[in-house]
Amino acid sequence: MIVLKAAQEKLLNALQAVSGIVERRHTLPILANVLIRKTGQQIEFTTSDLEIQVRTVAEFDGDAANFATTVGARKLIDILRALPNDQAVTLSANQNKLTLQGGKSRFTLQTLPSDDFPLVQEAADFGPMFSVPQKTLKQLINQVHFAMAVHDIRYYLNGILFVAEGKSLTLVATDGHRLALAQANLDVEIPKQEVILPRKTVLELQRLLKDDKDAADGPIEMRFAGNQAKFSFSGMEFVTKLVEGKFPDYNRVIPKNHKNHVTLGRATLLSSLQRAAILTSEKFKGVRVNIEPGTLRIASSNAEQEEAKEELEIDYDGDAIEIGFNVTYLMDALANMNQEMIRIELQDTNSSALITVPEQAGFKYVVMPMRI
Repeated sequence: MIVLKAAQEKLLNALQAVSGIVERRHTLPILANVLIRKTGQQIEFTTSDLEIQVRTVAEFDGDAANFATTVGARKLIDILRALPNDQAVTLSANQNKLTLQGGKSRFTLQTLPSDDFPLVQEAADFGPMFSVPQKTLKQLINQVHFAMAVHDIRYYLNGILFVAEGKSLTLVATDGHRLALAQANLDVEIPKQEVILPRKTVLELQRLLKDDKDAADGPIEMRFAGNQAKFSFSGMEFVTKLVEGKFPDYNRVIPKNHKNHVTLGRATLLSSLQRAAILTSEKFKGVRVNIEPGTLRIASSNAEQEEAKEELEIDYDGDAIEIGFNVTYLMDALANMNQEMIRIELQDTNSSALITVPEQAGFKYVVMPMRI
């Protein structure tokens, strides 16, 4: 039977939307596959890694009968990518194989039964649904994702804390050395909900969310349960397990009342840090920052006794402070912003620095000092 007929681009887009979570190697071979479920002209594409499940629906031409199977997601995508963009393709099923035909090219792929595909069991106790524009959520994730831990034994740090309360949505990420917080307003008041989304889920959402102003893409709807989160947007449904554990009290980490502060251009500071970073060593990414009235100096050196020095003119009349930082932590924050000006608040050599953005009250970035 003919499962579907479509332009190469339309089928490829549907498959790429769900294939980001598919692992190339898995203990269960069927998890390398995409579940294709056809109901009339409507086709559902579903992928899973047992913890995250992504589904999208699209309309295609083809035979009217219902049908379901699973086939290797990556292989199908690689074949489609290799075909011309304007190529019309046909996917047909015969016994336990799928045949993809485009022009004079023909590919026969092995399938596995759809009944064997392990779907994620959805929670029964989802809380109230709330929504934000896709662009808003993508911006929030962009502002904090880099501060997530990677493979930390404190597993609750390997993700982002989502806190929805009243009319605000707050995202927080920390790896114990730095902390990023970003906040946006919601249209409706909702009871407090606090969950930790896993790192893989965060990166996949970041990939899928649209950040343009196209109203057709609409908002992203979110619902949280005890151990699951569910997102719906752009014709897609995204269900994920949550990270269990208690996230640190981020409010205690954010410095209050630092008496010294300076506002300066983000791009200028980032360029200086990038140049100074060239002469730091792989293991030791430290830079010295000297701040005194009128001047900010950045210095780095390495084991070969090479050194870099940068100097910026600033509008500052506070205390003279010398403080060390991991240069990567500073560059990560600055590179993931798009505002022109930033504000740095300092207390002394041994206290964390707080970076904020004058025109965005909801963003805070805390970075611990390091001994140089």
